[in-house]
Amino acid sequence: MASAPTLATYHRAAPSAPVTDDVEAARPIPVPTPTPTPTYSPPPSSAPAQTPYPSYTPLPPRQTAVAVSGSPRGYAESLVGPAQFACLDPLWDRESGWNAYAQNPSSGAYGIPQALPGSKMASAGPDWATNPDTQVRWGVLDYIDPVYGSPCAALAHENAVGWY
Repeated sequence: MASAPTLATYHRAAPSAPVTDDVEAARPIPVPTPTPTPTYSPPPSSAPAQTPYPSYTPLPPRQTAVAVSGSPRGYAESLVGPAQFACLDPLWDRESGWNAYAQNPSSGAYGIPQALPGSKMASAGPDWATNPDTQVRWGVLDYIDPVYGSPCAALAHENAVGWY
């Protein structure tokens, strides 16, 4: 049985002097010069001083509001921001427990935002009865924003009168 070839079998000894008869080998390889990356500097701000209360900017049109989080709570927070989500979370936790199939037996209110009737949410998508993201989108864009102005205002109303 023949022995397996070793690494030395495949490599020849390096020449003692550099090879100079190859024109390509003697020519230096050009190194490209990296181009600088442009930087962005925002214009000077003339914005008014911040108030100690969380601000709320109305959301862009529905076409740009896309669920990316994988959970109704995460999607809701991506729509309203962390400060307003601190109000939206307990509001909808109290209303439906964030259950897309929650139904109030006495009023018939349905879904995460407890729409009355639930079919109102069809304006946000045909899957309103089963898709939590559609319900969250409707609850924020089509109900809370136009009626209360912000999730914190909706929670304040809920705390004052027992419903929103």
